[in-house]
Amino acid sequence: MADIRPERVLSDLRTLAQFGAYKSGVHRPTLSEPDIAARRWFAGRLCAAGLDASIDGIANILGKSPAPGRKVLAGSHLESQNYAGWLDGPLGCVYALEAARAIAEDHATRHLGVDVAVFCDEEAHFGSFLGSRSFIGLVEESAIDGAVNPATGMSMREALKVPGWSGRPRFMIDPTRYAAFFEAHIEQGDALESLGLKIGVVTAIVAIWQYRLTVTGEQNHAGTTSMARRRDAGRELVRLLAAIDARFPAICGPRTVWTTGRIDLDPGAKSIIPGRAEALFQLRDADPAVLDRLDRELNALVERAHAQGVCQLALERISASTPALMDERLQAALAHAAEARAPGKHTRLPSGAGHDAQWLARKLPAAMMFVPSIGGISHHWTENTSDADIALGAQVFTDAIVDVLQG
Repeated sequence: MADIRPERVLSDLRTLAQFGAYKSGVHRPTLSEPDIAARRWFAGRLCAAGLDASIDGIANILGKSPAPGRKVLAGSHLESQNYAGWLDGPLGCVYALEAARAIAEDHATRHLGVDVAVFCDEEAHFGSFLGSRSFIGLVEESAIDGAVNPATGMSMREALKVPGWSGRPRFMIDPTRYAAFFEAHIEQGDALESLGLKIGVVTAIVAIWQYRLTVTGEQNHAGTTSMARRRDAGRELVRLLAAIDARFPAICGPRTVWTTGRIDLDPGAKSIIPGRAEALFQLRDADPAVLDRLDRELNALVERAHAQGVCQLALERISASTPALMDERLQAALAHAAEARAPGKHTRLPSGAGHDAQWLARKLPAAMMFVPSIGGISHHWTENTSDADIALGAQVFTDAIVDVLQG
């Protein structure tokens, strides 16, 4: 069996954490100076491992194995959320690199190959999964032309020109080359830690359904307008959100989550009754039947509030993705590897967050594996995982890939 080198895994992860270091985490937005430097460094590590590595016209990195035998594709992303954690994304990239190295170094497996992919902009600074969607042929040049980072105002085309990657051809997946796609990630939740477990075998990546709730009332003076006469859009929106929270627990699934991520009041002044209110609302679940049920109920709640209240309410579904099921055979390979290395310390669970694997699953059998997040924290600079759990995860990940390659 191909044995990983824990010190090499940890060293690579800690080196990556220096690119855009912020407190105990990183600030490495897509195509920022530290992200560009991290991509160049990682491509160099792939080359040092004997892979033929390059960076394409959307900043994806692909390292191709020279091994003559069966191959898998593995990887994740390198950029971070703003002022966030050091493992979200890089863990999966380094695990893929280490699997490629360990397999190539073992006499019994050196004829097998792991290609390593690093996908650009999983964290959506310019768009939505632009790198992995590009890799499977779902991004037109016009989408790159229109991609802009709202935080900086810089277009993706301009950002790609800085390192000289603009105009390069984009990598496109060759499904005939690969037996499977593997991605590893920190859990970004507390299920594993709370149960004392070490490995999570992902069953599905949830769908995310996005909505815009709009309430139209009447803007008026906050001091002179009686409560009976008011058509307060903000108050009606809050009442609707409270009704959703009261109703959904009775009809949701065991892992359904919903979030009001943003509320805007117009004009948003302390002494003016808002005449318009808007909320961005989100549902996540891996079961299409649950999502359909909640969607119907959400529409019913809005219609009821519109009919019974003093304001006009409207609901717009902005987007609705499809749950991505992970391949059962690959789940079994991960579970078998986890049982061998950490008996009784693994479980199967869905991913509540989106990942590049959900797009690769459209072209290849796909698998995801989680390691624990300390305190369930992610998307924050205090995000962390113990060295022992990182090392164990790297070995289980590599074992499962070997199992699939030899199958």
